Amino acid sequence: MTDRTDPANPAEASDPAEVTAGSLRGWTGVESPRRETISGTYVDLVPLDPAAHGDDLFAASTAEGADERFAYLPETPPRDRGEFGAWLESAAASADPLFFAVVDRATGRAEGRQALMRVDTANGVIEIGNILWGPALSRTRGATEAFFLAADLAFAAGYRRFEWKCNDDNVPSKRAAARFGFTHEGLFRQHMVVKGVNRDTAWFAIIDSEWPALRRGFTRWLAPENFDDEGRQLRRLEEFLRPS
Repeated sequence: MTDRTDPANPAEASDPAEVTAGSLRGWTGVESPRRETISGTYVDLVPLDPAAHGDDLFAASTAEGADERFAYLPETPPRDRGEFGAWLESAAASADPLFFAVVDRATGRAEGRQALMRVDTANGVIEIGNILWGPALSRTRGATEAFFLAADLAFAAGYRRFEWKCNDDNVPSKRAAARFGFTHEGLFRQHMVVKGVNRDTAWFAIIDSEWPALRRGFTRWLAPENFDDEGRQLRRLEEFLRPS
């Protein structure tokens, strides 16, 4: 088990510029992400387990608003528990994408899932994707922490680039990328065909030299003192990520 909420994490203490600058003569690549629990303050990222997480994730996947949540995912909302169970078994067995359940520490319930994917260990590039945050998780500090834990895991492991890609029509996803501190790098036109429809893909990335400052901002935003008794933020994340 790894704790990524500790501000003393080596990801912040290291100097990524030493790796990214110059010739990269000493670069030897990185390891694939491990299937292990990543502990946070509000949520944990737990390797997807059909037996442990199936019922909770089925509820999150079929709750009101399911069609909207699945609109830009490669699959459709599950029709029944059996169909969802087959998807769970396949997803849990996958190494890339590597799926995690997002487990609320207060309730022990899996309220969403996400994956690390398109893992390029030779070049140190990894993507977060296949995100489904259910209604109990979406737009909460837990969802932001779920993103933070994944990004921090990647950079602490030595990855040089962390990517976010989405359908260019997916305005909420593009807003989330901007809120999380990604840089928009361009548009890949006619990149994919998803569910029989063209997808132009918007590309975003954070690179390792940017992460220490972003990490400090996330850590300060996620601090318990930034929230009231109802869990409402006192200051917006953008205020902590804004360059000083």
